[in-house]
Amino acid sequence: MIGNAPPLVSVVMPCYNAAAHLARGVGSVLDQDFSRWELIAVDDGSNDGTLAALQAFTDPRIRLVSQANAGVSAARNAGLAVARGRLVAFLDSDDTWSPCFLSRMAQVMEEAPAVGLVYCGWQNVGLLGPRGEPFLPPDYEVIEKRAMLLEGTRWPIHACMTRTELVQRAGGFDRRFAVGEDFLLWLEIACFQPIRRVPEVLAQYIHHGGVQATRDRVRAARQLRDVQSVFLARHPEVVRQLGQQRVRVLTDGVMLRRAYEAYWRRDLGTAQPIFRMSLIQGGWAIKDLKYLLPALLPPLLYRRLIPRREG
Repeated sequence: MIGNAPPLVSVVMPCYNAAAHLARGVGSVLDQDFSRWELIAVDDGSNDGTLAALQAFTDPRIRLVSQANAGVSAARNAGLAVARGRLVAFLDSDDTWSPCFLSRMAQVMEEAPAVGLVYCGWQNVGLLGPRGEPFLPPDYEVIEKRAMLLEGTRWPIHACMTRTELVQRAGGFDRRFAVGEDFLLWLEIACFQPIRRVPEVLAQYIHHGGVQATRDRVRAARQLRDVQSVFLARHPEVVRQLGQQRVRVLTDGVMLRRAYEAYWRRDLGTAQPIFRMSLIQGGWAIKDLKYLLPALLPPLLYRRLIPRREG
């Protein structure tokens, strides 16, 4: 920032027992080649010295908010409540950005005032094989945009930037969801505003062996389906546009696909409960019953009796 001019971008960082990761996460913001930012770090009732670690940073652009533990959505909302930037980005304390992330993303937003959200490529760091390769999401600004978005937004929360006004208009993050809360927000913004892809890998999702929400695949599948239901209930015009059958494929069909993906990689602990949910939810065909019905067995029996099939 120059003088007393307000920042252009507010970076909101929820922090819960994050002392071990703050040097990396906060350091990623400090290393940006763009200076018109403020970092709002929200200590969400940590008990490991996170607040003291945050207070040790001396850059005046870092602002601290402290609250009793209320969860990541509440922490992000607390940061949004005091944000001064016209643009906003979200970075968890254990993830990182490339040094040009803020400059590249903000440039697109400033040059295209009608654009409501920009997103970029990202990479899992710490995973071997294809899951650790850089990934560039598809271009969603196409005729089938709403269908593609409803099926899933393939960028993590820290691989995008949006306008603070739009986040506030959408009501911020829904505290009912521990997984998929950002998915609901992106649907509320991206389905009704032009969005833009920055075709560069600028964000890193760090896998470090700690507790990370995406590891609970069963909860993720359930809550992502719940997010779709909440969004569609709010916006019947989207259902009318896509049609009931298409919506069923994009919602129940996607859940069933997750069950099959887990099944074929032999993750039966994930596959069985998602198959059960799919059986109740619907959207399956007769041919699926040979996979759905065994999922009603007790878990131990299921693991013993399911034959090993080739994918």
